[in-house]
This record gives sequence, structure tokens and C-alpha cells, in this order.
Amino acid sequence: MNAITPAAPAHEAYRHFAARLAFETDVSDVAAALAADTPGIVVVDTRSTESWAQGHVHGAVHIPTAEIAERAAVLVPDGATVVVYCWGPGCNGAQKAALEFARLGRPVKEMIGGFEYWAREGFPVETGGGAVTRRPADPLTAPVAGVSCAC
Repeated sequence: MNAITPAAPAHEAYRHFAARLAFETDVSDVAAALAADTPGIVVVDTRSTESWAQGHVHGAVHIPTAEIAERAAVLVPDGATVVVYCWGPGCNGAQKAALEFARLGRPVKEMIGGFEYWAREGFPVETGGGAVTRRPADPLTAPVAGVSCAC
């Protein structure tokens, strides 16, 4: 038995990976965009109020998924690219939130890895009280010699 399934033809692989990049972004790219004050990007934490207070991406807006339809127009400017996140890769809350923003006609991407990988990579975390902290990057899951894997 073959251990690795043969690769798809290059033109199919191109379409597949280009589509994934159109729908997903990673925590390092989001951190870089926020640090550069990139215009037109709004990061949205879609978790509960309790989770938000426990810690969230510094600079994010809080809109729980169930409230997106009623609150998005007030909190997210028209034309902004929305980047949604939830807890982490074992949670599909970000996909549910992305679906809600897409239903509203908003350009949207999922931050893969969610808040879990944001915190693991040592990016700024803000608490409900407004304190901003950085945890050391987990050396088994994040680059320790810089802010990105240089991919």
C-alpha cells in the first residue's frame, strides 16, 4: 500500500491552494497586519463574553457569532475585510462566524489556529480589563528565533 496518495496535477493544486489563501490567514499574518496598521482589516473575536474577558487578540472587536447579524453594521465598516477567530483549530466557531459575515455580503477570512495559536505564538493578548500582556512563545508550536517562520 502506498503511504502517500499521489499529488494532484499542478493546475488543480494551484486552484486549491489559491482558494484556501483567499479564505484563510494565519496568526502571524494577522499580527503583522495589525502591527503595520493595515487599513481595511477588522479582526473579530466571535467567542462568548466570558471568553473575551479571559483574553483576546489585542485590537480585536468582540461580536459573538449569534450577534453578528444585528451588530456587524455598527462595528465593522463597509468594505472592510473581516478576519474572524474563535478558540482554536479544534473549534469550528470561526467558520460559523465567517458564514454569517458572508451572508451579510462582507469579505471575510478565518484566522486559522484561532486564539489558541495567537497566544501560543506570543502575540499581544488583552484582557477584559484592558491589560495587554505577551506570553512566551511555545517553542514546540511557534518560531522562537523571530516573529514568524519566514514562510
